[in-house]
Amino acid sequence: MVDLHTHSTFSDGSHTPEELAGMAKRAGLYALALTDHDTTAGLERFTAACAEQGIKGIPGVEISADVSRGTMHILGYYVSADYPGLCVALERIREGRSDRNGKILEKLASLGMSVSMDEVSRYAGDEVVGRPHVARAMVEKGYVRSCEEAFDKYLAKGRPAYVDRFRLSSSDSVRIIRDAGGVAVLAHPFTLELDNGGLRRIVAELREFGLQGIEAYYSEHSQDQTRRYVALAREMGLLTTGGSDFHGGINPAVKLGIGFGNLCVPDRVADDLLAAAGMGFKPARQTGA
Repeated sequence: MVDLHTHSTFSDGSHTPEELAGMAKRAGLYALALTDHDTTAGLERFTAACAEQGIKGIPGVEISADVSRGTMHILGYYVSADYPGLCVALERIREGRSDRNGKILEKLASLGMSVSMDEVSRYAGDEVVGRPHVARAMVEKGYVRSCEEAFDKYLAKGRPAYVDRFRLSSSDSVRIIRDAGGVAVLAHPFTLELDNGGLRRIVAELREFGLQGIEAYYSEHSQDQTRRYVALAREMGLLTTGGSDFHGGINPAVKLGIGFGNLCVPDRVADDLLAAAGMGFKPARQTGA
């Protein structure tokens, strides 16, 4: 098995890159990807740790794209972490997160929940501070019983303490990953909240900008969803990838490699991904495909 969607302490995960590599080895995984939100800062440590453990370590990143409804995340695999365009884009996104964090705390204070940035930062790792860290601080102070409750009642989109932030467009997210030498993949398509026709249109549009894959295997996908996403990828000539979206203690129900217990991402997915990175696939609009 492989797991191509995980997070470390460099974003909103609770395990270091080295700990993730060790856990993957013990779980018997063939390959593991680190896809922290809006940062590549943990990738050097991650790939070194995977090499020490004797497993295939795949460097990645996860970018939140701007969409009118639902949420869209674009995964980038085998990106060059030092590519200037990618570094500038990710820095701008992180600055947007930072601006939002202060506004979220102001909204919580207006709701009678006093949480300081120092209290939030205590739960953050080495790089990105985000809503999951705010949620953990809220749990610690007794305002909510769990991180899930914090999001459901206050922090999720449409809730009283939600604040929007700067995001790249979906096309720019794909483009910047491709420019950095990476393979661009649409993460967990169900979060777009689209019917089959709407999803097909979005995927077709993004393919024109260089989208190369769909995350068909995912912890929260039903068997029917997985079948539909695999079929759509085949129809569009795209790769299928998959992963647990493992965060560790922030969402302990999701386990590395197996998600909620029924996730099984085949080894060939990692091999296909490596082949795509090595071939340097061109966007459909350039090939005429």
